[in-house]
Amino acid sequence: MNNTNNPKKTGWTPTRRWAVGAGALAAVAVLVWAAYRPRPLDVDTAAVAQGRFEQVIEEDGQLRLQQRYLVAAPTAAQLQRPTLKVGDVVKAGDVVAVLAPAAPGMIDTRTRGVLQERVGSADAARTSAAANVQRAQTELAQATLEAERSAQLARDKFIAPSALDQSRLARDAAAQSLKAAQAQLAAAEHAAGEARAALGRAEPAGGAAQGLWSLKSPVNGRVIKLHKDSSEPVQAGAPLLEIGDTGAMEAVVDVLSGDAPRIAAGAPVQLSTGRSQPPLAGQVTRVEPAAFTKTSALGIEEQRVNVVVALKADAQTLQKLGDGFRVDARITVSAQDGALLVPSAALVRQGEGWQVFVVEEGKAHARPVSFSDRNAESAWVKDGLKAGETVILYPGSGMKDGQPVMARGAG
Repeated sequence: MNNTNNPKKTGWTPTRRWAVGAGALAAVAVLVWAAYRPRPLDVDTAAVAQGRFEQVIEEDGQLRLQQRYLVAAPTAAQLQRPTLKVGDVVKAGDVVAVLAPAAPGMIDTRTRGVLQERVGSADAARTSAAANVQRAQTELAQATLEAERSAQLARDKFIAPSALDQSRLARDAAAQSLKAAQAQLAAAEHAAGEARAALGRAEPAGGAAQGLWSLKSPVNGRVIKLHKDSSEPVQAGAPLLEIGDTGAMEAVVDVLSGDAPRIAAGAPVQLSTGRSQPPLAGQVTRVEPAAFTKTSALGIEEQRVNVVVALKADAQTLQKLGDGFRVDARITVSAQDGALLVPSAALVRQGEGWQVFVVEEGKAHARPVSFSDRNAESAWVKDGLKAGETVILYPGSGMKDGQPVMARGAG
């Protein structure tokens, strides 16, 4: 017979109730901790590695010919229409320009009248000189006859010897007068010809090639620039065209005057001529001793110095380039192989020094570092890091020591 005073057994003992309650509290605590615990930050990382450290100066420049030849007009003339174009290949001795005698200037009506009167005056002077020659010839003939007659009379003892001498001297004087008259006639003829030449008009070009002056190329090369591209009058010394060998070029790079003392002759240079073109190797040959003022893109006046770079490339490669082409230059001023390198993007200022955040076991740990030198890409670490460690790039001001982190893209 059942005892009605005993409680009914339901299976929920006090111990069991406490166990279930504790489990529920633990589950809630886990959920709360999971909801409010610090989440790892996604960061970009890089490895510390050994490599070559270079201190470089990056500037832009341009290519230029090592030797440029300017063909100029040696005298005032009429330039014939050029047949060459920019880029044409020429050899030494090839005719590159032809000059013709310049046509005389046009004259107005008043000047023409003056010149015509000058021609008339010259013709009159020539006529007068011709008459003087005839008179001198007559006087010489008469003096010659008198001298012969006096010589016959002197042989017959009819005149004194002095009379014979006077007749001979008169004959010689008449001969000299004839020579003077003939000279005056020649001068008058030249004056008349000069007057007519001044009055004459320029003859049309026609097909005559008389008087043409051919200018020849001094070297093998290509036409770089045409200063005159049509037929026109030119003055003495006027530039006509420029010739150079595009297979022999150099680069000139202007740098800040403060950077120039760091660059030594023989320093290696890398020149970039375009995105799809491989870089050209070069070497500094000269740092010019004079600076010049140049205004930057920001409107700031800067003192710049030209650095001349010799190209280490064959003529076939340089033929694809040209005079004045822009280049981006990377001049190496110092280098060290086997240096311990850390990206400059990982460095953070800490007081007077620097620090980086190293990733260890999923957390960021601040670590002070010192370096021997640095450039825009990396720093040459002296102590504080070792090869193979992982550092955080661009940690930012919110990064704290012990902060949980996760490399960006990691699962």
